[in-house]
Amino acid sequence: MSQQEESVHRTFGSVEENALRIPEDKAEQIIDALNADLADTYVLYHQLKKHHWNVAGAEFLELHEFLGDAAYHAEEGADELAERLQALGGTPAAGFDQIQDAATVTPEGEDVYTIRASLENDLEIYGDIIESLRDHVELAQNLGDHATAEILREILVEVEEDAHHVEHYLENDTLVAETAQ
Repeated sequence: MSQQEESVHRTFGSVEENALRIPEDKAEQIIDALNADLADTYVLYHQLKKHHWNVAGAEFLELHEFLGDAAYHAEEGADELAERLQALGGTPAAGFDQIQDAATVTPEGEDVYTIRASLENDLEIYGDIIESLRDHVELAQNLGDHATAEILREILVEVEEDAHHVEHYLENDTLVAETAQ
C-alpha cells in the first residue's frame, strides 16, 4: 500500500458531519451542486487563461488585460466554492479526473482560434455557468442553506458582469475584422 493511500483523511465523494448544522442529506445535494459549479469554473478559468496567453491583434492589450482579470475572477470564485463545500463536509473536486467528471460545460479544443471565436466560446460557458448558479442558489435556498445561497449570488454577480463585458467585445464595431488574403 502506498504512503498516499495510507494517509487519506477524507474520501472524495463522501460527506461528513459539519459544524454548520446542515443535515448530511441536504449537505450532500449542495456539495454535488457546488462541485459541478467548481468544475465548470475550472474549465472556464483554463479557457480564459488560454485566450489571455494567445490573444493577438489590434486590441491585444485591452483584451489581454481583461482576460487576465476574468481568469482571476474565476479563480476567486472557485476558491469560494471549494471552501464552502469543504465547510459543508465535502471534498472539492481538484484532480483532473474529478473535474472532468463533475463539469457540465465543454471546453473548446486545444487549437488557437480567432479572438472572436474564442470569446464566443467563453460566452457560451459563461451562459451555462450563469444558469447553473441560478439553479443552485434556488437549491441552497430551498434546502435552508442561506449562506451558500448568498455566496453563490455574489459569485453570480461577478460571472454575469464578466459575461456582459465579453458580450460588449463581440459587438459588430469591435475586434478588428480579419481580411481575406
